Amino acid sequence: MAETELDRAQKRYEQAKARLQALRNREAARERKIDTRRKVILGGALMDLATRDTNAAAMLDRLVRNLPREQDRKTFDGWTLDQRAAGEDSDMTPAPSGPDSAA
Repeated sequence: MAETELDRAQKRYEQAKARLQALRNREAARERKIDTRRKVILGGALMDLATRDTNAAAMLDRLVRNLPREQDRKTFDGWTLDQRAAGEDSDMTPAPSGPDSAA
């Protein structure tokens, strides 16, 4: 059976619709990625500020204690700003390398 002009138009329409949906999905993924990056940057900035400012430290503590999801609060069990600051210092120290660095 020969494909009619209506069939071809319907096929082009469906393909265009699929391309549009793919573009929408890519844009939504891009927006989520940007949103996540913003949250990471702001979280890091807040944590850094909290190591230097007691008001910010109190606010960060209050935010952690009031996280609505239990699984999110558990992420911070046993965590303190002092541990974070100590961890950053050790991360910045290069690991020994070479033949004389054997443990």
